[in-house]
Amino acid sequence: MKRTILTVLLVLIAGGALVFAAGGGQQAGGGQQAGADNLQKSLALDVSGVKSTDGQPLMPPLSPKQVPPRPADPNALPEEDALRWYDQEYAGWNAGAKINPINSPANGSIGKHVIVIVHGDHPWTTAYMNGARKAAQALGMTIDLWSPNWDVNVQNQMIDQAINARPDAIGVIPINAESAVQQFRKINQAGIPAFGTNTLTTAEAMRYMVTWTGPDDWGQMRKLARHLADTMGKKGGIAYITHNPGGSPYFARMMGPRTELKTYAPDIKTLDFQSPGFDAPASKQVVADWITRFGRDLNAIFLADDSAQAIGAVDAIKEAGRTDILIVAAGNSKAGMDLIASGDLLAITYQTAEGDGAACVKAMADFFNGKSLPELGYLAQDIIIKDNVAGFQPPQW
Repeated sequence: MKRTILTVLLVLIAGGALVFAAGGGQQAGGGQQAGADNLQKSLALDVSGVKSTDGQPLMPPLSPKQVPPRPADPNALPEEDALRWYDQEYAGWNAGAKINPINSPANGSIGKHVIVIVHGDHPWTTAYMNGARKAAQALGMTIDLWSPNWDVNVQNQMIDQAINARPDAIGVIPINAESAVQQFRKINQAGIPAFGTNTLTTAEAMRYMVTWTGPDDWGQMRKLARHLADTMGKKGGIAYITHNPGGSPYFARMMGPRTELKTYAPDIKTLDFQSPGFDAPASKQVVADWITRFGRDLNAIFLADDSAQAIGAVDAIKEAGRTDILIVAAGNSKAGMDLIASGDLLAITYQTAEGDGAACVKAMADFFNGKSLPELGYLAQDIIIKDNVAGFQPPQW
């Protein structure tokens, strides 16, 4: 009865819909086909043909990243020096030996039960969970997906509930870096393999994880910044609407492009940056103020979000009668891809939400199958423009 209560847990998803994720797995180690037979069957599973909603491969190989040596004191470097942000961009790389490392059972993924705790309710998160479910099914695993709806105290409670449920592995999208250390330490000390996903934490938190999977947000922003710079002729003025301050996407989606442009296109000047959140009217007001304040010196806008922020920015530019301001954005929602197709956005990043959820589950399966895992594994990068947007339809969210 206790197992049933813990695994039939309310999950809140976008739009206020209520979904119950019923776990069909057993307590850690129970209900599995034991030994080499299960391992061989698990290794024989072919997931290469499994697709996400947009027709892209759901579980392609993850990408490596070249990691430079760490400066002696990153904080002593100028703000627009890329190595100033070393501990944010390369969190987990060269962090030191794993603490209390948990060895793989090497007995196969089939029959394993896992729990993934996301950060909060959002259409992106719904797509992430859909990808995780697809991957679990393809890999012969059962999965429970829980959402604390952006409340770190609720997420901490869910960590405790997940540990008590004794799954074979636990994945977490931490709400903030400070809580992540305690969360992953607690899972690790309970003897349960812990997996980080989507949002980077700190090097200390990474030491308690088996591995981390997710987007290379910094790399994507650099790639997007270069595309924007080329279109601008490597000169002009740019302003930024940021992600929520404090989290890893805030630094990646502002300092990633700014540090890249410092070396790739030093004649492009940063005019301003603002953090109005993910609200279209608030973003519209910020952009309208910029148009009044900077006039023709405002040539481009870099957005952390291609949905609400993009809608607000486009509305402000149209109402001002400006046709010369370029907009790029992180993410590829339906709103963003529609704006790409209409020519209102220059470019957005391909950041597969379903592939993000699937990558975490695939890493768990690889662990159960005894495969060697990197410190971190990154989703593939791509830029979506008007010429290729059709190849990424229909949108995942």
